[in-house]
Amino acid sequence: MDIAECNAFCAGLPRATHVVQWGGADVWKVGGKLFAAIWGPPMRVTFKVSPMAYEILSDAPGCIPAPYMASRGIKWIQRIGPETLDDAGLRDHLTESHRLVTAGLTKKLRAELGL
Repeated sequence: MDIAECNAFCAGLPRATHVVQWGGADVWKVGGKLFAAIWGPPMRVTFKVSPMAYEILSDAPGCIPAPYMASRGIKWIQRIGPETLDDAGLRDHLTESHRLVTAGLTKKLRAELGL
C-alpha cells in the first residue's frame, strides 16, 4: 500500500475527515479527534492501539512507539515498514484506531455523527 492507497482507505471509514498538518502529514480524524497520520516517502503511519496491541507492536520489526505520543504514555504505534504489518494488517489497525477513537467520543457527538 502506498500513501494514496492508505489515504483512500482512511477516507472510506465512517465520518472520517482529512486535514494536512505537521509539515505536510495527512491527518485523519473522526469527531475532530485524531485516529491516523500518514506521511512520507517512505510512508510512515501512526495510529492508536489497545494496550495489548501496543505491547505486541512496540518491539515488532517495522513498528515503533509513536514519537511524541508514546513518550507521554499514550498508546500509539508508528508503522515504519511492512515487516510485521502487511497491508491487510495495517488496514485492520487503522479500522481499530478509528473504532477506539470513536468510542472515546461523547454519546452526544457520536449521535450527531450517526456513529
